[in-house]
Amino acid sequence: MASALPLPGRTTADTSAAPPVLELVVPVFDEEAQLEPAIRRLHEYLRSFPFPTRITIADNASTDGTWQIASALAAELDGVDCVRLDQKGRGRALHHVWSTSDAAVLAYMDVDLSTDLAALLPLVAPLVSGHSDLAIGSRLARGANVVRGPKREIVSRTYNRILHATLGARFSDAQCGFKAIRADRARLLLPLVKDRGWFFDTELLVLAERAGFRIHEVPVDWVDDPDSRVDIVSTARDDLRGVWRLAHDLRRGRIDLPQTAPAQPPGFATQVWRFVAIGVASTLAYVVLYLVLRGGMGGQAANASALLLTAIGNTAANRRYTFAVHGMSRVVRHQIQGLAVFGLALALTAGSLALLQALAPSASRAVELAVLVAANLAATVLRFVLLRGWVFRDRRSAPAFEETG
Repeated sequence: MASALPLPGRTTADTSAAPPVLELVVPVFDEEAQLEPAIRRLHEYLRSFPFPTRITIADNASTDGTWQIASALAAELDGVDCVRLDQKGRGRALHHVWSTSDAAVLAYMDVDLSTDLAALLPLVAPLVSGHSDLAIGSRLARGANVVRGPKREIVSRTYNRILHATLGARFSDAQCGFKAIRADRARLLLPLVKDRGWFFDTELLVLAERAGFRIHEVPVDWVDDPDSRVDIVSTARDDLRGVWRLAHDLRRGRIDLPQTAPAQPPGFATQVWRFVAIGVASTLAYVVLYLVLRGGMGGQAANASALLLTAIGNTAANRRYTFAVHGMSRVVRHQIQGLAVFGLALALTAGSLALLQALAPSASRAVELAVLVAANLAATVLRFVLLRGWVFRDRRSAPAFEETG
């Protein structure tokens, strides 16, 4: 296991210094040529940020002068730190620094600064505000501007399609070296991530998505580093092994995902199918209840009672299965809102029944029931629209940090 070597001036060792909002890690291995200009450029850029930041250079057992340069930069520049590990692995460096950080938001980027720095604030702002849990730069999202060779483009797109097919991933770009995560989310996920190499990013994202964390994607301007030392073949082989391992572990239930994560709502198509299934069950329950109650009360009273009972059950079922809302938080509020939607459905069905009785007062029980079922189906469509757009719309979590002063 990698261990952090002692280093002078470690920022977190100064207990009198206020923790930064953002800690940006730059993992490096034998980067003595471009480390200093990259860190100086990044340091200058972060001076314009609206909140305190820290740059941490994470040296993965470099064999050249990288560590000496990193130490000199940390001694000279305020807000620059460095840490040295005795083994290689980008995931190992990120795991170590993020696990020991006191910042509210944790991020990393490659030392070649392939990503335009203008994307850094859009990357971390949703995490600082509490709107999202993780954020990733994407070279494959609409609006991205990427300059790289066809070989890397094909490999990248193929790999992400494999993730979509095998792990059900919905994020567009797992490999872009430009990501951020809220520290509280990192503390939940990092103990579950096994990989310490290049697959670290993918594993973290897949687990975050399975846990229901919200992932924000930022289209980036990206210029590939022509001097990149990444071995595409060996990296691809290791990544595919990681995909197989992760899929196997998830399928066997070997990963205890955090239970405190907000549930991720299913996609629109899934919501529709689940809502339809629950709607059919509710309609059948409504018919049975109406026929039972109609024997002892009038049509309007039987309709209102049957609709009220099925509305409560319908709201509870849609809350749990269609919109993936778990726990008791806001359950009363959701039921009250669901009853408001029920009121509109009641008005629609009651109005239909009243209109039938006015136009055909001698209509048979079968005709009466058919009109009510048709009206109830129309009310079901209205219910889905209101439940999705009002009652169970996406909710924001608490901010990642509180402003003071």
